[in-house]
Amino acid sequence: MDAKILDFKVDYDKLKIFDEFNVKEPKFPMVLSSPHAGRLFPQEFLANSVLTEHELRISEDCFVTELVRPASDEGIPLLSLNLPRTFVDVNRDKIELDDTMFFNAPKTTDINSRRCRVGLGVLHRVVYQNKNIYDGLLNYDEAKERLKNVYDPYHKRLKQLVDKCVRKFGFCLLLDCHSMPSIICNIMNETKPLDFCVCNLFDESCPHEMSQTLFDGMEKGGFRGEFNRPYAGAFITFNYCQPRKNIYTLQIEVNRGLYMDEQSYQKKPNFQDISRHISQAVIELGHFLLDFKN
Repeated sequence: MDAKILDFKVDYDKLKIFDEFNVKEPKFPMVLSSPHAGRLFPQEFLANSVLTEHELRISEDCFVTELVRPASDEGIPLLSLNLPRTFVDVNRDKIELDDTMFFNAPKTTDINSRRCRVGLGVLHRVVYQNKNIYDGLLNYDEAKERLKNVYDPYHKRLKQLVDKCVRKFGFCLLLDCHSMPSIICNIMNETKPLDFCVCNLFDESCPHEMSQTLFDGMEKGGFRGEFNRPYAGAFITFNYCQPRKNIYTLQIEVNRGLYMDEQSYQKKPNFQDISRHISQAVIELGHFLLDFKN
């Protein structure tokens, strides 16, 4: 039996691809990125998925933009994608397209990356626990439209913000902001769950003093952390890291269970306290950077 064909088009004119905050006059040599907190689901996407919006949100870094917004309001540019990562994952390489998802993929499309093999390329095939997002094959041309209208604009703007920071301060630290499921944090240590992870590509993405400052600031808030466990950094952390151009990167992961109910997607009563502690650690990093001798 022939595979089911899912041939649809998204009206991008109805969608605000990203939000940006405090981008006019940065006060610190730092830019914040929140690529996975979006929950603006295109209706055409929902209509062609076998999963509900609630099920699709399991991949979302819920409320991460709000968590770090107080830090941004102190004068740190923040870019936040509004669309969900299950639609387009901007924290993947643009070429990580799984050709098995399409009925008309070109023969030259053969990206055998690990993320593609597990269904988590730039267009996700599955969500957590290997639930398929679609029950048919997509149009490759529609995939290219997603990249053109979502992926490219996000990275174009992010690069502009980083370059602006370098022009003003001589260097920039890009901090990519994420959350991680509590189930992962609970198995990292037998005595106490992991609260956060600072990811620096095993000390390759920035001078160690930068990542240590963020780590120490988080610990002052009473959080327990690790370096590069369970994550060392992903595409944005790796791709934007250009020390020869005075551009450095870090990724931070926060245990979702600290601040939200992961089943209902509701904030816990302590949300503002958690946000304040995290933002304070980011602001302290910003002040450290002002004195950093690049």
